[in-house]
Amino acid sequence: MIARITENALRRVLRPTHGFRGCLRPQALRTHRQASTLVTIPPSSDDAELVSLFDQPQHDSPLRPLSVSGIFQHPYLTTPAAFSTLADSTLVRAQLLTERILRASESRSELFKVVKNLDRLSDLLCGVIDLAELLRNAHPDPQWVQCASDSYEKLCEYMNVLNTHVGLYEVLRTVLHDSEIVESLSQEAYQTALIFWRDFEKSAIKLPPEQRERFVSLSSEILSLGHEFVTQASASRPPAIIEPSELDGLKDQGMGARLRRQAWSTQKSLLVYPGSHQAYMIMTSAPNESPRQKLYMAAHTSSQRQIDCLERLLHARAELARLVGWDSYAGMTLNDKMAKTPENVNQFLDTFLDRTVIHARDALHTLGLRKQAHLHTPTLPIIQAWDRPYYCPPEPPEPPVPLPPLSLGRVFMGLSRLFKHLYGISLRPAEVASGEVWHSNVHKLEVIDEDFGVIGWIYADLFSRSGKSCGAAHYTVRCSRRTDDDDEAGDLVGGTEEFLAPSRSFEAVKRHKLRGMHGEYQLPLVVLLCEFTRPTIARGPTILEWHEVQTLFHEMGHAMHSMIGRTEYHNVAGTRCATDFVELPSILMEHFLNSPKVLSLFEADRSSIINQIGNHHEDPCTFIDTHGSILLSVLDQIYHSPAVLDPSFDSTAMLANLYNTRGLIPHAPGTSLQTQFGHLYGYGATYYSYLFDRAIASHVWRNIFLDEPLNRNLGEKYKAEVLQYGGGKDPWQMLGTLLDAPRLQEGDEESMREVGGWRAEEGPVPERH
Repeated sequence: MIARITENALRRVLRPTHGFRGCLRPQALRTHRQASTLVTIPPSSDDAELVSLFDQPQHDSPLRPLSVSGIFQHPYLTTPAAFSTLADSTLVRAQLLTERILRASESRSELFKVVKNLDRLSDLLCGVIDLAELLRNAHPDPQWVQCASDSYEKLCEYMNVLNTHVGLYEVLRTVLHDSEIVESLSQEAYQTALIFWRDFEKSAIKLPPEQRERFVSLSSEILSLGHEFVTQASASRPPAIIEPSELDGLKDQGMGARLRRQAWSTQKSLLVYPGSHQAYMIMTSAPNESPRQKLYMAAHTSSQRQIDCLERLLHARAELARLVGWDSYAGMTLNDKMAKTPENVNQFLDTFLDRTVIHARDALHTLGLRKQAHLHTPTLPIIQAWDRPYYCPPEPPEPPVPLPPLSLGRVFMGLSRLFKHLYGISLRPAEVASGEVWHSNVHKLEVIDEDFGVIGWIYADLFSRSGKSCGAAHYTVRCSRRTDDDDEAGDLVGGTEEFLAPSRSFEAVKRHKLRGMHGEYQLPLVVLLCEFTRPTIARGPTILEWHEVQTLFHEMGHAMHSMIGRTEYHNVAGTRCATDFVELPSILMEHFLNSPKVLSLFEADRSSIINQIGNHHEDPCTFIDTHGSILLSVLDQIYHSPAVLDPSFDSTAMLANLYNTRGLIPHAPGTSLQTQFGHLYGYGATYYSYLFDRAIASHVWRNIFLDEPLNRNLGEKYKAEVLQYGGGKDPWQMLGTLLDAPRLQEGDEESMREVGGWRAEEGPVPERH
């Protein structure tokens, strides 16, 4: 339980995102008459309201008084103190439910409820913890932030106690060794039970007291070292000293000309900080190699303290894995992922690298020719790490066809129309009650299914403001699960009703009935955070750059996974699935932006876009970047292998050897870029996941949606075979069925090798998830 919460929180820090985890058994695939992509659904009145909602400037007014309602319409959550009261009430309810589970062995009927009650216990705590995580990153009021942070720490501490609770482990072991109970469990229930079992196993639950104390000590050490490493990875590096003469011939006529004039007028050396606008300009515009080399070296040189911090972190992880019976941290971490083993990951990476290196070498040769022409050398010069930005400057992403300016409202209209075509689902603006949101710029959308009605809510906090966390993120504040069979009366004891009232009220607001469906459900609620420019009367609506459109489609892919993955168990709902599977729906959404048929949905009259032919221009130099991302994934596996425990382990030597033997651009002596590889903490041993899901998403796009991206039957197939299961079914089985590839369902070494051979769209791994 706590492991997933910590993992999700770290992802938000390292790559602005979110993701997370229970619904009905798969329904029969619905068929629809719309088989032709030429028959499209016209814009609705809701679509027009979406345009108005996001494109019309909002008056700059303070938040309305928190009096009518509370956060997300929870009546108790009207003040920061009320959040603390909710956390305390939730903690007592969790303790009562824990005691009930511990007594389950006294009653056979209670043993049959153990998996359900463990999932309820997890949901009870996560419901407040995930809300606290959102508020401490998004709420502008420092008092709310402080109360949310305090509540988060308090409930996570109790969750950690549960994760190492021998009594809970013993009860679950009794359940999983009872054939009658196991046979009674649904696929989702059994998958949920396995999630808890693995969490217990990873928490040293079976070790004697002395070793368990060592496990706790190592876990604390890893947490402390991890935070130190992440802080150092993003810290500013010392400046490079650039001489005025080194700036001769700068191609940049704006900042470059000003910088050159400053240098010559003062005749003093310039201090240029890595990562600054000046540094970027010099790296892409300076014909002289010297300043580029200086800046690269300054950006990738580490102190011994930074290297020691990383190596101590890697060693502590390896020791912890050995303590619980694994030969490496990678082996322990990958056990419940699609890859299963480090060997399988390496099969994927080796195959993917072999496929990519051919194109990357061609691109590198092009750079070599450019450098040769520039330097007038008789032979092809070696491309160094600081040459890539100059001889092949990064190109901003562009749409496949010319488009009119895309306002935020029109992009949301296009998203809603796309979901309507594919899934029979649309977005509808909803009224926001006073006190329901944390800022006046937050908008609320109902997610409407044509058969079931409202199936969830999306709160869109899309505009930048002071104090708001940076980057794009998808927060799963509430997961789906079935609630009418909770039997919560069995948790309660007399005399606690008044104290438990805030928690019970908090839970009651979540429960809803779906039209045409039996039972009662907790419906998903997600929040999207972005940093777009606000619309104003002077500037007009927010016009998105193409990379911002891609980001919005990516995050809405996560949101739809949360909405459609409506399972009976919280721990397998929506995006609560394997780390190396969770990015598939979001990356696949980006592929839809390659289709003029989809882009035409941004306009009420599709005539100006629909008949255009896509121009899929690819910067060949992005193959070099993809090759570099694969090498980082290989490095991640090396750093989490048994080699870390060798007394002679040297992270910089490992890095240099990898780049000099398998890389295209040689390692620069004196550099140690591993200390800036922040993902080594939040994505330790799983950094390959994004590349892996890129390959799968590209394959699904080409084989399912490429020719008919608006086909309802294809959308329903993807929805029924993949999205609706969340994490409740083996991803390999989902993919094998979707792609009509039974061999893929084995999920073994050969399956990983096959995915590595699939052609993925080229481009650097973006910092959005």
